[in-house]
Amino acid sequence: MKNKTKQVAKSADRENSPQAAICVTRHPSSVERLGLILLAGIILNLAACGFQLRGQYTLPFTSVFVSTPDASVVATELKRELSNSPAKLMTTAKGADAQLNIINDRRDRQILSLSGAGRVREYELKLRVSYQLVDAKGGVLIPTSEIQLSRILSYDDSRIIAKQQEEALLYQDMERDAVGQILRRMAAIKRPV
Repeated sequence: MKNKTKQVAKSADRENSPQAAICVTRHPSSVERLGLILLAGIILNLAACGFQLRGQYTLPFTSVFVSTPDASVVATELKRELSNSPAKLMTTAKGADAQLNIINDRRDRQILSLSGAGRVREYELKLRVSYQLVDAKGGVLIPTSEIQLSRILSYDDSRIIAKQQEEALLYQDMERDAVGQILRRMAAIKRPV
């Protein structure tokens, strides 16, 4: 019992000592100041170069129609992104300021490497999207262009379900990337006034 009271008394003395007050009112060290200065510099440089987080795309059109020959995942994702933008997403080409034509949206998977036993070790997943943007008068704003994306999928026969899910996630990532590239290209168009 005496030991516990002595320990409590010692800790109480430490809290009331001048050293305890110094620890409470501690100033940042020169290393911390340097870190804060570097962080502020990075933030200012990013802001100065025009960097901004992904969000709404400001398009030079008031309305856009997206056409696709078949059920395209990229076209569906583009429509979703455009519905969140200030430009109105049209259901028909009539009355739209611009028409985005998704010409082709194709997935492909090729064997990249095999094991010594002849089993697949890696696949290369590819996504190709061809598109064109025209204005209401039929003038070409973006000529027919193709986006080609690829990802490497390591494969393991003992984890088939997990690898199928990973493959689906990699394709989703490539589709989001393709949509972002198309929207950034559309946003960069300078239309004559």
